[in-house]
Amino acid sequence: MAGVLLATLSGCSSAGDAADTRYAEDYAGHEPLHVVGYPSTGSLGVTQQLVWRIADDSPGRLAELATDDSDKDAARSTAENWIKAFGKGAGGKVAADFYDEGSERQTVVLYFQNTGQTKEISVRLDGNAGDSGWHVLMDEPSMKEATEKPTWAPRTPGGSGSSRTTH
Repeated sequence: MAGVLLATLSGCSSAGDAADTRYAEDYAGHEPLHVVGYPSTGSLGVTQQLVWRIADDSPGRLAELATDDSDKDAARSTAENWIKAFGKGAGGKVAADFYDEGSERQTVVLYFQNTGQTKEISVRLDGNAGDSGWHVLMDEPSMKEATEKPTWAPRTPGGSGSSRTTH
């Protein structure tokens, strides 16, 4: 009986263990993200993965981070655009400024410090009542949209106190 219980518990945790292992490997293989503001665990995790996928030139894995309501073709085009535009910067030092509170959604501005580029993204809980976890809105299929600088964001991380309500 104890063996069945152990096998059941092991089977339940293997998917979580695999995700934890993959995250640890990704974390060890990339420059750490400098964080400003108040991310939730989920908004921080998906933002970190987004930067890693851009740095790794991995459009398929990047597109997997798209929200459920994102058109698959638009998400794939967006992923390819973000990799072309920000790949060099994502491989170096990146700061993420998290705006407002992150219980359900958050605006994040990425500062690619080696290239001087900035990118605004939106992350949110996805699925029915958030049961799909945190994902990224990916609806910028044109390069012009994908590379548009946020006009409201400060030039440096933390410059506005991580709140959009003041602009």
